[in-house]
Amino acid sequence: MAVYKVSFVVTGTDHPGAIRNQDHQPQPGERVQIGADWVEVLEALELAPQRGGFHYFHVTCRLLSTEERPDAPISTGGR
Repeated sequence: MAVYKVSFVVTGTDHPGAIRNQDHQPQPGERVQIGADWVEVLEALELAPQRGGFHYFHVTCRLLSTEERPDAPISTGGR
């Protein structure tokens, strides 16, 4: 099984980001929870060729607003 070592950088904020192991390649548009925050992947770049079962990626993300979060309550439009 391949392991994807992913460095997450959150642009435009002082968010510390993260480094984590994943079982899949990161994709633009993917939403990921980092701690209590949710981010959307904007760009995913492979840093180096695969070595053994390891892939290395750098991911640039944006912080999602409360309304954009996958766990946000569904609005009924005031009904």
